[in-house]
Amino acid sequence: MTPSVPSAGTKHDKYEHLIPLQRSYAERPVDHPDRQQLREQLISGYLPVAHHTARRFTGRGEPLEDLTQVATLGLINAVDRFDPDRGSDFLSFAIPTITGELRRYFRDHGWSIRVPRPVKDLHVTIKGTLAELSQELGRAPRSSEIADRLGLPMSDVIEALRVGEAYRSVSLDEMLGLAERSDTLGDLIGGLDAELARIDDREALRPLLAQLPPQERAILALRFFRHLSQTQIGEQVGLSQMQISRVLRRTLAFLQERVPDPDC
Repeated sequence: MTPSVPSAGTKHDKYEHLIPLQRSYAERPVDHPDRQQLREQLISGYLPVAHHTARRFTGRGEPLEDLTQVATLGLINAVDRFDPDRGSDFLSFAIPTITGELRRYFRDHGWSIRVPRPVKDLHVTIKGTLAELSQELGRAPRSSEIADRLGLPMSDVIEALRVGEAYRSVSLDEMLGLAERSDTLGDLIGGLDAELARIDDREALRPLLAQLPPQERAILALRFFRHLSQTQIGEQVGLSQMQISRVLRRTLAFLQERVPDPDC
């Protein structure tokens, strides 16, 4: 994507006071005592340009703090290399310089796996072509259409698209929000269902429960599914608490004898 350069009379006015400093900095010899101070003033004055450019690259998996450092390095390079005698204004030179530094950072440091440089460069080219074709076609372009536009074998295009999927791996400990106690990505990944371990037991019990008299099945259901006390169960089925206790002991012993031991 081509960086947008502020038009004259808008953002340029904000930095108009720095233009005389640029010429003074360029005219002074390297060993001049004022040169370092002028350089620092220029870097500090144009620092918002670096911050603004860095923010344009957020949302691509890299922290804004790191992007700001890279953009600041690009700004420093622009200050040191800019020549007012060539006729262009500083912002028209600095913004592409900063943007290029950020793109090199993504190309060289933003990949989770080692990828050959030509494939990285092709991936960047394809991303730009994707945007153009999507706008022209009104839909996502096919790999063959991208290959035709770039004049490349479709196998190369497919390889570069697949490489893009490996651009950045995500840690399961990555925070999903800015709060101190924010959930992590790992919190959203489900674990093993505890009920899975009970499937074998349920299937083994199913035919045994079918052998019980209806009253005993009802007592088991009231005790272990509705969690009623023995006294409450007795009130519902018309038996005493002692009778309910004996029925439960007898029924459980029957089931335990016939359920196979998983360790055997």
